[in-house]
Amino acid sequence: MTRLLLASVLALAAGGAFAQDVVRIGTEGAYPPYNFLDDAGNLDGFEIELGREICARAQLTCEFVQNDWDSIIPNLVSGNYDVIMAGMSITPERDEVIDFTQDYYPPTASAYVARSPDVDVTAATVAAQSTTIQAGYIATTGATLVEYATPEETVAAVRNGEADAVFADYDFLVPIVEASGGDLAFVGEGVPLGGGIGAGLRESDAGLRDALDGAIAAMKADGTLNALLGKWFPGEEPPSYDAATQ
Repeated sequence: MTRLLLASVLALAAGGAFAQDVVRIGTEGAYPPYNFLDDAGNLDGFEIELGREICARAQLTCEFVQNDWDSIIPNLVSGNYDVIMAGMSITPERDEVIDFTQDYYPPTASAYVARSPDVDVTAATVAAQSTTIQAGYIATTGATLVEYATPEETVAAVRNGEADAVFADYDFLVPIVEASGGDLAFVGEGVPLGGGIGAGLRESDAGLRDALDGAIAAMKADGTLNALLGKWFPGEEPPSYDAATQ
């Protein structure tokens, strides 16, 4: 056990990510149920609870930092925090700029929501959050893309008639549709995008990445991650991992 602990410490030190006493995690705080502000103004959500468990397992002292989505990668790269946990899908384009852990939310579909079930999303005006994989996809479809800084603004654009539909993560849209009293509905088929959601890090922080990766893998293997996914994304078929394949 002592040799294993020493090896872990040396590996973390080699990554160059632990000169500071606290690992800072950047999150948006505006994308429920992944991350959001509760009624008291505190960060809460799936990624907040998950991040705390990951840090406890990796024996790291961590704190969360709220940051707007459109500058979340630049502020990681510039050193304002050390990790991103903000509903960020793993894509080849992002992986050219930063590094990622393995996914902690499996690949899933994005979806359209509109006020009318008759909307032709291929010819409509579609709202999406800026610099997301959803915005990138809409730009290729022939629809008119309108981008907004926050996810709440994309939904508001549909409600107030600025857009015909919104395109976003399915699990973000589900509670919004359910709470709309029939005013909003899913339209068309889901669109699989991205390689799941993972934690983003600077390319130079290999030791920190490995520490987080180990904790995520352990949570997949013992079922803890599936329990958190079921808690924050309830439904008939919540997202989950098969421990036997990890």
